[in-house]
Amino acid sequence: MIKTDFIVIGSGIAGLTFALKVAKKMPDATVTIITKSDESESNTKYAQGGIAVALNNGFDSTEQHIADTLKAGDGMCNRKVVEIVVKEGSKRLQEVIGWGVRFDKKSSGQFDLGMEGGHSASRIVHHKDITGLELERTLLRQIHKTKNIKILSHCYAIDLITEHHIKQKPLRKINCFGVYVLNKNTNKIKKILARITLVATGGTGQVYRNTTNPLIATGDGIAMASRAGAKISNMEFMQFHPTALYNPGESPSFLISEAVRGFGAILRTKQGKRFMPKYDKRAELASRDIVARAIDYEMKKSGDNFVYLDCRHLDIKEFKKHFPNIFHTCKKMGINLSKEMIPVVPAVHYLCGGIKTDIHGRTTIHRLYACGECADTGLHGANRLASNSLLEALVFAHRCFEDAVKKAKMFSINTSFPDWNSKGTHHPEENVLLTHTRAELQMLMSDYVGIVRSNLRLQWAQKRMVALEKETKYLYDKNILSPQLCELRSLIEIGKLTIAHSIARKQNKGVFFKVQ
Repeated sequence: MIKTDFIVIGSGIAGLTFALKVAKKMPDATVTIITKSDESESNTKYAQGGIAVALNNGFDSTEQHIADTLKAGDGMCNRKVVEIVVKEGSKRLQEVIGWGVRFDKKSSGQFDLGMEGGHSASRIVHHKDITGLELERTLLRQIHKTKNIKILSHCYAIDLITEHHIKQKPLRKINCFGVYVLNKNTNKIKKILARITLVATGGTGQVYRNTTNPLIATGDGIAMASRAGAKISNMEFMQFHPTALYNPGESPSFLISEAVRGFGAILRTKQGKRFMPKYDKRAELASRDIVARAIDYEMKKSGDNFVYLDCRHLDIKEFKKHFPNIFHTCKKMGINLSKEMIPVVPAVHYLCGGIKTDIHGRTTIHRLYACGECADTGLHGANRLASNSLLEALVFAHRCFEDAVKKAKMFSINTSFPDWNSKGTHHPEENVLLTHTRAELQMLMSDYVGIVRSNLRLQWAQKRMVALEKETKYLYDKNILSPQLCELRSLIEIGKLTIAHSIARKQNKGVFFKVQ
């Protein structure tokens, strides 16, 4: 058993920012960060574009940024949340700069602001095309300098600890008392008990066959919260990034940043025809949902496996300066950007729904907060505006921190919960059942629950999901737990929620419910 004041599940920008602020504000408190891989492995690490911030510099304004976010969200955003995030963004940006994060600047000393799809002005603060990596590295340096923060790497969070583990009904509201964790190095399961728990586990992209998300993005936090009884919302709003590099068999797919189209790249069919102007007057600078659907339609119409992103007319020296990682990846693939086009295809990129929170990051479970991609704050609506995700993580990590430090001393650490019971389980005889079921799930979601969804395909997906869930539960009940089995359990829960919410949306019955 481990006792700590704060548990942070996840080591991306949301979790690290929260942990750092709590630890500095409460130097006598202990903060424990749990991450299932290396401490630096997270969705944040792979974020290329940057942070969208309206700096009110005469060319842009908070009002424009708010309007762009609302438009991209297709009428589904919570306007109050949008205003909060946009207006508080510049303060949070200055904080990370103070911690040492570097952003690209012009020779004048002003930020070299990028343009991305859906934005009416250049407002993307970035560090080349590896902004997320720069944030991750800087935050981890600060974390390691802070004595009251401990990172437990290669530790997989299995289940949130609530009253149901002692078969006790909550008096008013379900409470979170900590988490059961599987140490991947020792294969032992421990309980970690805390006053406050923050879920910051990132996205769910691995539920699909093609995704830009890293292999760790299996939706564990959302699945845990769902099983514990938290309200989960808008899971049908999965954003497909229009331009992932087409390279069959590669997982995760390499992302060709939104900013490349902002830089002037043009989408063309395999026959060389430009097609975006007929779908939207903004052409390549339309929001991601519009561009992704247009590419999907063109591919279905032609039967092609990809379209092209044409950079041949651009200043390649400047391109290399702005997008060195993309340039070198294309070069390794044998693509000469001055003469050849980049084959691209839409890939699952970002979940706009998740664990429902209020404006302070509080979930419907007492003492449990959620932040980052795993949370549905109401900012994104049906479609995230490019580069609003890192901004949201910074703003809501701060809001979670402010609320949590006020509440923490009100709670005690409850030690009455039992150790994990693995009695009656045994080592699996073969793991092919796990790998096959995971592959089948990814194929099912990709083919039946893709960019454009029909009632028939959703119904078929739901029927098959019932069988996959039953088969996985059998393995979970009988076998000694492994990260692979736990991830499959999470992915099944995510798939089930996504399908059910998609069906509900089509039937106009709303999306705020938990699948039983």
